[in-house]
Amino acid sequence: MSTFRYQILLGSASPRRRALLEGLDLPFTAISIDADESYPSDLQGGDIPCYISRSKALAYADRLQPDQLLITADTIVWLDGQMLGKPHDEEEAKSMLRLLSGKTHQVYTAVTFAHKISNVQSPNGVSGSEEMSTDQSSVSLETKVDCTDVTFRELTEEEIHHYVTCYHPLDKAGAYGVQEWIGYVACTGMNGSYFNVMGFPVHLVYEMIKKYTEVSE
Repeated sequence: MSTFRYQILLGSASPRRRALLEGLDLPFTAISIDADESYPSDLQGGDIPCYISRSKALAYADRLQPDQLLITADTIVWLDGQMLGKPHDEEEAKSMLRLLSGKTHQVYTAVTFAHKISNVQSPNGVSGSEEMSTDQSSVSLETKVDCTDVTFRELTEEEIHHYVTCYHPLDKAGAYGVQEWIGYVACTGMNGSYFNVMGFPVHLVYEMIKKYTEVSE
């Protein structure tokens, strides 16, 4: 068995992300983080979840302990140059599904890994590695983003109404969960990670956790 340099913290209230991380058979503690999820209007595509996932990490940075590795994530649906986040109500959810109907869209999930360090370096770039100063120390942030192309067949109004009223997808980017009924009947093609569409690219997370935490076998 491996030993670990860090205690893993998953900064997410999402039951899907918690279940997917549990599937890696690694010890972790789940915490909720209250963070501002707004972003600059000039960001496009995968840069949006990169920015938000880092904002979530920074919201917890001053509470992060030296032996902890914090993981935060954010997911968006991107269609024809437009970001589809979480719908505010059922009518907006239906509108999003009408937009997705019969088209191929992209699902971007960004994951940020944060831990405390002793030296401060100048931050640079939207994604990748950077260090940010806190009151008494600094926090290293590294952000990775994954993208999956998802194709939907044409959806009828009856199908859209059934899914929204029965499954209430207001907590899901793009107003759908691929693991639910809508994924069974509408998804005709996918290029990339299925779990990324669920909101957590576990293959990428696993590789990064090994990089940060594994000491020996």
